[in-house]
Amino acid sequence: MNGQPVIVGAGAAGLTAALILAPQPVTLLCAGKFETGAASGWAQGGIAAAVGSDDSPVLHAADTIAAGAGLCDAHAVKRIIDQGPWAIDYLTKLGAKFARSGERLELGREAAHQRRRIVHATDATGAEVMRVLQNAVRACPSISVIENAKVAAIVAQDGVMRGVHATSPQGPFSIATSLVILATGGVGGLFADTTNPLGALGSGLALAARAGANLRDMEFVQFHPTALVCGLDPMPLVSEAVRGEGAVFVDADFTPFMQGGDLAARDIVSRAVAAKMAQGSDVFLDARKLTAQHFPKMFAACRASGIDPTKDPVPVRPAAHYHMGGIAVDANCESNIRGLFAVGEVAATGLHGANRLASNSVLEAMVTGRIAAEACAGRSVAAARLPAIPACAENPSQLQSIRKICSENLGISRNAQGLSAAMAQLAPMVADSDSALVAWLIAHAALRRRESRGAHFRTDFAATEPALAKSSSSHISEISSLSLAA
Repeated sequence: MNGQPVIVGAGAAGLTAALILAPQPVTLLCAGKFETGAASGWAQGGIAAAVGSDDSPVLHAADTIAAGAGLCDAHAVKRIIDQGPWAIDYLTKLGAKFARSGERLELGREAAHQRRRIVHATDATGAEVMRVLQNAVRACPSISVIENAKVAAIVAQDGVMRGVHATSPQGPFSIATSLVILATGGVGGLFADTTNPLGALGSGLALAARAGANLRDMEFVQFHPTALVCGLDPMPLVSEAVRGEGAVFVDADFTPFMQGGDLAARDIVSRAVAAKMAQGSDVFLDARKLTAQHFPKMFAACRASGIDPTKDPVPVRPAAHYHMGGIAVDANCESNIRGLFAVGEVAATGLHGANRLASNSVLEAMVTGRIAAEACAGRSVAAARLPAIPACAENPSQLQSIRKICSENLGISRNAQGLSAAMAQLAPMVADSDSALVAWLIAHAALRRRESRGAHFRTDFAATEPALAKSSSSHISEISSLSLAA
């Protein structure tokens, strides 16, 4: 393993990177079992790609930039959106069974898209994407997969990658390498209501931050407006494609209340739903016109909870869904630490800005996986003895406190008082808890952004300030030594 590129994470981004690197030997570290746990497999809506006859990458890029509320990097948007057709073609050649009408791809529409451009496999697209990528990885002899491997620390010296320390049921181990690709996903598990796997705690962000990497736009956490209220944790997602095909928000009497804004951008819809709930009203979707044939996953989740969408209103509420912020990377998906790459949700590529456009996530995962792999392919991989680095040991009872702090203070609506309180409560845990570190960095970035923009809404600074249309940066050095030692 020493001297090989290491990929941390087995979602769509990590698997794509491993496959593109073939036949170069790589080691792929999975925090759990290879087949389960990655958020990519939970994606329902589909993959946004400009493959329709009335569409183009220019239109797709324009929708992406509009959703990003002034913070998208236009060059990054073009670089990633232009490769949408490649991603669909690549998956199709691997055997992905996307919905079709005859020979033509059946394209869905989701919020804030001008065109039907969502390539899907009913409402289980993520599972189909992961099926073909996992099959390809299993068949690739150059990829060594280590399951149940938790990375405890990444080691960098003088701004250059040296390797990783990890643990597994067989004990601790280290891999010396100058090339590491982080593909560890998002932060939804930090919140009490989430559609993400509960292990999505921002571990990759913490690993990179503790190694000295720069982070970007940490304050922007997207809440999906339609998570199914059924007592489960995490909450099942009701895909945005459901509204794209005609479902609308209603109260318990099936009375619509969004005045036609059911397909506005996610931040707008989530705030509207939260405001309705704050008035004491439960919120539902009227999906009676839809069929189980088109949305089998959603119908199955509803019926398992005693809800018949053809007759009953479907209870929903907003839940933490996607993190636009992440490790700051360049055009090659490389961080300020040479040899440390980040792909997928853990990266801040500049594609999403302040608010992700629906179904751009799997697209970004695959394209950035490809970009990072191609950047790594021509580099020599050095291996040297690694120094020991203390690792954090998460306390499960602490995690429940962190989820409560984040939900109460870092949610859809924020203010200075709540953000300051969150930072004070999190500070004593930061030294020993990666989850607390990530939550503190989110709160700190949110406190500094004294405006409302995209998914970041401040009740005490409700206006969007044109002068603040720039990305934020975060670094672990911003946490005082007092906080780290507390």
